[in-house]
Amino acid sequence: MTTTATEVPTPATPARSPLDPALVDRLAALVTAAPGRPRQASYAPFDGALIGEVPTCTADDVREAQRRAREAQRAWAARPVAERCAVFLRYHDLVLDRQEQILDVTQVETGKARTSAFEELADVAMTSRYYAHTAERHLRPVRRRGALPVLTRTVEHHHPKGLVGVISPWNYPLTLAVSDAIAALLAGNGVVLKPDAQTPFTALAAVELLYEAGLPRDLLQVVTGAGKDLGGPLIEGVDYLMFTGSTATGRIVAEQCARRLIGFSAELGGKNPMIVLADADLDSTVEGAVNACFANSGQLCISVERMYVEDAVYDRFVPAFVERVQRMTLAAGLTWDAEMGSLVSEQQLATVSRHVDDAVAKGARVLAGGKARPDLGPLFYEPTVLEGVTDEMVLCRDETFGPVVALTRVADADEAVERANDTCYGLNASIWTTARRGAEIAPRIQAGTVNVNEGYAAAWASLDAPMGGMKDSGVGRRHGREGILKYTEAQTVAVQRGMPIGPLPPGIAPDRYAAVMTGALKVLKRVPFLR
Repeated sequence: MTTTATEVPTPATPARSPLDPALVDRLAALVTAAPGRPRQASYAPFDGALIGEVPTCTADDVREAQRRAREAQRAWAARPVAERCAVFLRYHDLVLDRQEQILDVTQVETGKARTSAFEELADVAMTSRYYAHTAERHLRPVRRRGALPVLTRTVEHHHPKGLVGVISPWNYPLTLAVSDAIAALLAGNGVVLKPDAQTPFTALAAVELLYEAGLPRDLLQVVTGAGKDLGGPLIEGVDYLMFTGSTATGRIVAEQCARRLIGFSAELGGKNPMIVLADADLDSTVEGAVNACFANSGQLCISVERMYVEDAVYDRFVPAFVERVQRMTLAAGLTWDAEMGSLVSEQQLATVSRHVDDAVAKGARVLAGGKARPDLGPLFYEPTVLEGVTDEMVLCRDETFGPVVALTRVADADEAVERANDTCYGLNASIWTTARRGAEIAPRIQAGTVNVNEGYAAAWASLDAPMGGMKDSGVGRRHGREGILKYTEAQTVAVQRGMPIGPLPPGIAPDRYAAVMTGALKVLKRVPFLR
């Protein structure tokens, strides 16, 4: 079976998108760019309609954005943490209250279903609430055990890095532009955000509400343009970088940050496994698998692309899963009807088609889907289930990042875990079995997050716990304590009283000092609360 990528129509005078032109122009004006910069047009994946234009920023614009954000950061860092938190509690309410506008912009710009767009919006609100309620606790000075009991008072402080760069991707342009910035801002930093060139308006819509919530206008700057042009200048002028994207680009970013000796965090690619064991509840597993594989049209770093099904349940699970996939509703439009929307670009459609075609040509069997759907829109591709995928097929190892899952029969849980770990990636995993058994198996899987009887949302939405990848899937973590403290510099302040640790106290011979310290160290070993 062969499918051909369908190009987005770009007529000489394309139709306008359903977004209000005044809104689009207002959002474009938020970009930090010198007057007269060339403009870059953005088109809607659903139908190729013109959304609007944003400035094509230059390195000079990036440096100006960095200058403004650094200047604003000093006053922001001096404000009490409680005042910073109040901004994000207001933001939480604004995001929920203005959700219709935000969902429209997100859908028009990405082509995703409205339910997938709402996942993003809910995540932003939840992240705002979480850090607004916990930032003071995470950032407050912490008393640490001193070198000598009573005589040494040691306190750990956390200071803002200064200026944080955020480079966000197109697949979750709301969540991944703003949620990472929230933690950085609450830690007292300024932020320069570069959203993906395909999806600038969603990020700008979120930023506009931040300004309305009371965030200082210069503190968060947005620059738009191609990553190859702006990534280098952005990294050159910040103190820390948060990047979400491909593993290949992540390596380049890591090298650039290393040359400057600045910290960075990166969530990268994944080839995420799902394990279905014989004692799983069949009905809930089928429904969960549909969401785990095809949410956001499979364009989700933590979605499932490999499924390992225990032999004892394979012949019951697979027909039920395939039948449910074939009943999925695909549609374009700003309604709640569709379970799955469009892919975002010609490039993604071409990648998905190439992976599926290569697998089929080498012997894989299509159980559902397997072709583009230009009748629904220029970038639609059916949710696809394959069987018989082998190592020589591109789809077996490479991240497809689309609505495609490969099914494999395994003998038991041990084989499933072994197959799940047989990858260079380690971002997310999913296990379907009894709760107790799942909790026992999960730590054996080499992934930063593992969900039991859920695809990805349970771990992702547990905002008090760290989220990130093992192996080639990333560096560092977002969410929880780790997700805000990474934007700070830890400082240890130790105050010594009475007998100093060194140099030798006046009038005490070196051998006598050593004897006293030796005795003290032996005593301290036996004191439980000092171990």
